[in-house]
Amino acid sequence: MLQVNNLSLKFNTRTLFENVNLKFTKGNCYGVIGANGAGKSTFLKILSGDIESTTGDINISKGERISVLKQDHNAYDEYNVIETVIMGNTKLYSIMKEKEKIYSKTDFTEEDGIRAGELEAEFEDLNGWNAESDAAILLSGLGIDTSYHDKFMKDLTGPEKVKVLLASALFGNPDILILDEPTNYLDIEAKMWLEEFLINFDNTIIVVSHDRHFLNKVCTHMIDIDYGKITEFIGNYDFWYESSQLILKQMKESNKKKEEKIKELKDFIARFSANASKSKQATSRKKSLEKIELDEMKASSRKYPYINFEIERPLGKDVLELKGISKTIDGEVVLKNMNLTINNSDKVGFVGTNELAITTLFKIITGELEPDEGYIKWGTTVKYDYFPKNHSSYFDCDLNLVDWLRQYSSNQEEPFIRGFLGRMLFSGEEALKNVNVLSGGEKVRCMLSKLMLSLANVLILDDPTNHLDIESITSLNKGMKEYKGALLFSSHDHELLSTVANRIIEFKEDGKYIDKQMTYDEYLELK
Repeated sequence: MLQVNNLSLKFNTRTLFENVNLKFTKGNCYGVIGANGAGKSTFLKILSGDIESTTGDINISKGERISVLKQDHNAYDEYNVIETVIMGNTKLYSIMKEKEKIYSKTDFTEEDGIRAGELEAEFEDLNGWNAESDAAILLSGLGIDTSYHDKFMKDLTGPEKVKVLLASALFGNPDILILDEPTNYLDIEAKMWLEEFLINFDNTIIVVSHDRHFLNKVCTHMIDIDYGKITEFIGNYDFWYESSQLILKQMKESNKKKEEKIKELKDFIARFSANASKSKQATSRKKSLEKIELDEMKASSRKYPYINFEIERPLGKDVLELKGISKTIDGEVVLKNMNLTINNSDKVGFVGTNELAITTLFKIITGELEPDEGYIKWGTTVKYDYFPKNHSSYFDCDLNLVDWLRQYSSNQEEPFIRGFLGRMLFSGEEALKNVNVLSGGEKVRCMLSKLMLSLANVLILDDPTNHLDIESITSLNKGMKEYKGALLFSSHDHELLSTVANRIIEFKEDGKYIDKQMTYDEYLELK
């Protein structure tokens, strides 16, 4: 069990949270949520002992082991994959290294023999003889092939390193498991495997994630960081959302009734305070008025942008046709004889481990790349716009936000541009920031603003939820769902895929693909 007592954290004059009292118990999964900057990752670092709180303390039951998902992806470059996973259990790993050191001695003493016996007993208690096979099972579940197990970490790609570090955190059945964004870079199969692993995990899990479906699937409790405090809710993400909205609604309704009562009492006092026959009643009303207290309605740190993709004109019957599209990059077959017809009602979700194929296809469709073979034909009524996965080049300029967005707007008036930016959470001085200093999430919101201004009737979006917080993802989800044009998009967000897509295309290796006219959940059932 992990217990938090009277915890507070302050940075200079800013208080992230204070007077936090929580108890994390065995068998539960706690999802930590809050707006960007609310302190989710910081809270996890306090729980794991990486940073100290301003006040309060953390108590862990004696003998319990905490395991944390490491964020430094290059820290283990000089170790092989299996060893990196086993290092997740620091006690077991230190025993293994000490055993190796003793057994490699040429002058083995009696004291060494006694120590070796002690280590062997501890090693067996920690299930050390199965360490390599247990590590291999975790790696296989996350999609790391056995041929990679003896490779050095430095020879792996970024997403592969993330999977190994996740396996390391899961290794050895820790008593308390702390995971910060564990689904980042995971493909469909790995994410589904992780969900099942955590559902069946018997100990305590504390997790931060922007993936709403993941939080709904694995969480038994939500820990909400907002209003300068931390509040616990029993239930998953959807239950938290409904509960928090209900509480807010009840507070507003309660305040409205109190305000009506206050007005009624003030009117009576104003009318009859000078009337001798009514003076006692007026005095009584004053006492009643003093007792009424409005519920404090603090401003939430959560902000939802307004995302609404309008179209200039409806699509005709013919939208997009691809015939025999093939593309080889650096000797690797990425697309092979792809045939695709997009209809005006299609909202196509592109999925699969071969993300290069998806991005390459989108670049070919939008004219950024030429296919090696085949042709593309757009319909005459089509006006498309594109959200590329790598959009850094759009911000390689010395413009403020207003002038940057003005480039893509038919209405050049500053009040219009500023109003539009305000809807996307860039208000006041924020709108005058230079675009080359924006965060990843801010750049995504800018690109989405550009798309909205285009009034395009076909949108091509390559992983648009990357860098966004839950609030922005929720708004984007709503905007895509209500969009009247055709959509071609890739995403790792299960909720977005399952609520928007009516057609799924999964890319395999060697340019192969599967095309199914069905929802994402139906496709997963089929798989």
